[in-house]
Amino acid sequence: MHENTTLIAPETFANNGRMTSVNRHFLEVNGFNVHYRMAGTGKPLVVLLHGSFLSLRSWRLVLDELAKTTTVVAFDRPAFGYTSRPLPSEATGVSYTPEAQCDLVIALIKKLGFSKAVLVGNSTGGTLALLCALRYPQHVEGLVLAGAMIYSGYATSEVPAFIKPAMKAMTPLFSRLMKFLITRLYNRTIRGFWYNKTRLGDDVLAAFRSDLMIGDWSRAFWELFLETHHLRLESQLKTMSLPSLVITGEHDLTVKTEESIRLAGELPCAELVVVPDCGHLPHEEQPEAFLVAIRNFLKKVAE
Repeated sequence: MHENTTLIAPETFANNGRMTSVNRHFLEVNGFNVHYRMAGTGKPLVVLLHGSFLSLRSWRLVLDELAKTTTVVAFDRPAFGYTSRPLPSEATGVSYTPEAQCDLVIALIKKLGFSKAVLVGNSTGGTLALLCALRYPQHVEGLVLAGAMIYSGYATSEVPAFIKPAMKAMTPLFSRLMKFLITRLYNRTIRGFWYNKTRLGDDVLAAFRSDLMIGDWSRAFWELFLETHHLRLESQLKTMSLPSLVITGEHDLTVKTEESIRLAGELPCAELVVVPDCGHLPHEEQPEAFLVAIRNFLKKVAE
């Protein structure tokens, strides 16, 4: 265990009636006190990057299974879960930009004693996984992009430069407005990630909501929103030489299935898996199919 790691009591999750105990850790990385869970041994290291409005809890159905054959780490991204929410500061280096989040991923990998990892990203986590691979190809062994936002949403949104100073000046007002809107729309938004809504239990939805709404959570989310900018990832896809797996739910309405199919076609060295009877979160809604796809991919990476 790394010397800067703080270990606290294990947390127990109920996974389809099966109880699993995973230790909870915190590690100081780039000005954030990062909440993460780590399981398994050996290589490759697999790093799981959750999507927006969720937390590392999103990987609860697959983390232990993946850890049977390799080392797996899931962490709460900045502005989400139990990771701290410091204000941006040049003095401390705290930043919520996509690039800074990628820097944090690589720094976390190194602090855990690894030099490379396979990055598994869902939704906006997939955006960051691809950005990490483009910025730090020497530290990435492979990519799994599940419903990744590459051509739309987080990857292409941008706060216009000319109004950004005014928005920053009005941060208290906009932060409160964002808190009101997210609080009102949260349950509907999360349910929209599922194709079969009955698969999302009320207890899991409540847990996700609780994971997000910690401390001054709306201020942190506002800071993340302010740093959103067009990443122009599509123009860089052809430069990728890493093995990649693109996974999409057949009925993904958040990141249209057609976008993931396009991504698999434009990414060199990529393969595509379309999961039937599934929406935006294949690791949540169809974990068995997700695990089969990942395990097969990891075998190819290890070859």
